Amino acid sequence: MPKIRILLVDDHAILREGLRALLCYYDDMEVVGEAQNGVEALSRIDELSPAVVVMDVAMPVMGGIEATRLIHQTHPEVHVLVLTQYDDWRYIQPILQAGASGYVTKRALGTDLITALRTVSRGETFLQPNVASTIAEQIRQQAEPAAIATESLTPREQEILNYIALGKTNSQIAMTLTLSVKTVEWHRTNLMSKLNVHSVAELVRYALQHNLIDEE
Repeated sequence: MPKIRILLVDDHAILREGLRALLCYYDDMEVVGEAQNGVEALSRIDELSPAVVVMDVAMPVMGGIEATRLIHQTHPEVHVLVLTQYDDWRYIQPILQAGASGYVTKRALGTDLITALRTVSRGETFLQPNVASTIAEQIRQQAEPAAIATESLTPREQEILNYIALGKTNSQIAMTLTLSVKTVEWHRTNLMSKLNVHSVAELVRYALQHNLIDEE
């Protein structure tokens, strides 16, 4: 079975040495090179053809986020596994958006790192449990304001939002609901205020994102 070719990228030499010593115990893994920042990592990928880059986040010259983005753009076949001390959303979000396939903290067990390397080398995603929990909590926090805003809408506002999303004009909505045009405009203004949006296009997008459109 071919070995997983690994490039270690971290600005701390002692950590790279420790990782190399750990990985040499596994027959399916081979450390093909090291780099101490993102620029060095990019320059070595063509030369070494790694399958997985173990990437730190905070490094001089070029950090892990930018390096991951460039690797993902120029070498999409290379998988980036983040190995960092940071486990908060400010670091998790941008590096995953940049194209990282996995995220492990330096407090993880060595067996977790091995599992992560094998997982991302297969083209799958690996998130350490506490990282996955951070992501889930962030999604929950982002969803709550939207849910609260939606629940605050009156039945009439929901009705008008539905018609707006269906492309009806103020005059058409007023005629359908037997209201004045000014009343429809007033409701629309309230909708924008409650949902914190600033245009009809954003109202429509909100309705689509939250499944609030009833075409019947």
